[in-house]
Amino acid sequence: MSPVSYGVPRYAEPLSFAPMRANDVDEVVRIENDAYPFPWTRGNFFDSLASGYTAQVAREAGGRLAGYFLLMPAVDDMHLLNITVRPDLHGRGIGRQLLSRISVLTRDAGIEAVLLEVRPSNLNALSVYRHVGFEQIGMRKHYYPASGGTREDAIVMRLVLSRALNPAAGASQAQACNAGQA
Repeated sequence: MSPVSYGVPRYAEPLSFAPMRANDVDEVVRIENDAYPFPWTRGNFFDSLASGYTAQVAREAGGRLAGYFLLMPAVDDMHLLNITVRPDLHGRGIGRQLLSRISVLTRDAGIEAVLLEVRPSNLNALSVYRHVGFEQIGMRKHYYPASGGTREDAIVMRLVLSRALNPAAGASQAQACNAGQA
């Protein structure tokens, strides 16, 4: 029996990772717009690619985009700028697969920690991040745009890879994770 998360079958197919290219951006932006009320723009993605940030797409066996992420190396951390799973695939462990790939790329770059910001209202993402070992290290006040012209704080989280739970671990960890993970 394959592991499930609250009635949603786990994603069993292997994902194919590749560098994000300019010709991926339109497809990425469609998913970004479906996933977030305040999405990144085409310009944000093109600027990140032009800056040389590590950006990868994850595709299903048939070639359909399942998710993506963008990373920026900093002095002691790899800064996770954006990680997104196609909304119809939420809760199937794809977020953990993306985080596993991020961990490999971070280690390959000789960096031992990943840093990110997340909205306090994004409970599903917070659950996944905590499950794999991210710890809150701070708060950025009024960081994100919010409805009604207001701003939402950002929780700053850090994952030290030597202390991390393997995000791509087996069924027992997948079943322990809360519903609706990234």
